[in-house]
Amino acid sequence: MTTQVQLGDNTYTLERFPLDQKNRSLQAWDSADEYLVTYVREHHAQANSILILNDSFGALACAFNQLTTYSVNDSYISHQATYYNLQANGLETSSLTQLNSLEALPNKVDLVILKVPRNLGYLQHQLAAISAALPKDVDIIAAGKTKDIHNSTIKAFSQFIGETSTSLAVKKSRLIISKTSQLNKQAAFPVSWPLEGCEFDIQNHANVFSRDSLDIGARFFFNYLPQTSKARHIIDLGCGNGVVGLMTLKRCPKAHVTFVDESYMAVESARLNIQSNLPEQLANCEFIQNDCLTDFEPQSADLVLCNPPFHQAQAVTDHIAWQMFKQAKQALKQGGELRIIGNRHLDYHEKLKRMFGNCKLLGSNKKFVVLSAKKTT
Repeated sequence: MTTQVQLGDNTYTLERFPLDQKNRSLQAWDSADEYLVTYVREHHAQANSILILNDSFGALACAFNQLTTYSVNDSYISHQATYYNLQANGLETSSLTQLNSLEALPNKVDLVILKVPRNLGYLQHQLAAISAALPKDVDIIAAGKTKDIHNSTIKAFSQFIGETSTSLAVKKSRLIISKTSQLNKQAAFPVSWPLEGCEFDIQNHANVFSRDSLDIGARFFFNYLPQTSKARHIIDLGCGNGVVGLMTLKRCPKAHVTFVDESYMAVESARLNIQSNLPEQLANCEFIQNDCLTDFEPQSADLVLCNPPFHQAQAVTDHIAWQMFKQAKQALKQGGELRIIGNRHLDYHEKLKRMFGNCKLLGSNKKFVVLSAKKTT
């Protein structure tokens, strides 16, 4: 795994989080970071304060460490990685203020730099927030892989910020260059939609998976959710908007349900959905931003429900699923169960059997499998 990178005139050692991931071929920056740093050094050397959005592992925070920096991210893991990489490179953290995706932006900075997210709705949310918070004529420089910058991306900048241009491509990355004009166009988030087959309405913040309707995986998983009084502590791991935990709580009203996700918007969406649909159950719920189940009390849960992701940032990888399975086993009581849904081709059956010593197929269709593994050792 490559950890050394030159950004501007300086060389940094940057680690991708989590540190113990198995896929060591992934790195903590990309060519868009390099392009962005070079451009800002050449064209905005006078900036003293800077707002950074979507800095996945702290590469930009390290490169602009000498400035007063505000770094906004929806990822708990990104916040961890940023502090770790600053400290590992002997850089000060006192000039950095980390903000989550739901906090107010600063109203005075010299420059905004932004890594373009793949989620267009989240980009619209961020651009609307920038436009509302900052005065006119603050420069905005965004960067992303050329394949991820579409006509809809440019249109979003034009609609929410103002006149926008793009750079030539360098190493398959491109810049988007704009300037605030206080258009004050609102982004329509959070959104709300009826959950099919029941009386619930679901609310989703901008950066939550399957923002506008029930995803087909969760719909299939609903057929295999528990209905038991034996599971007293249930964890909805990687909860997203919390629909799995919500439906489980409806079936198991005496259970305590912990909703866990690394996305601040996901955890807040889950809280909103319990509060609005099962308000009498809110006291039986806990909502946590975390790196999977890191530091959870061992042998504390009866059941873990999970729809594991197979990507992180722009990379397709199964290391998060492995971490979820491993930490779920640690958190489960003896005899406790991990119940998951996954795409058929991901071969989770073999992974669970290797880790737990058992795995049972509960259901399947052409796309998904629902699997159960019990902690016996």
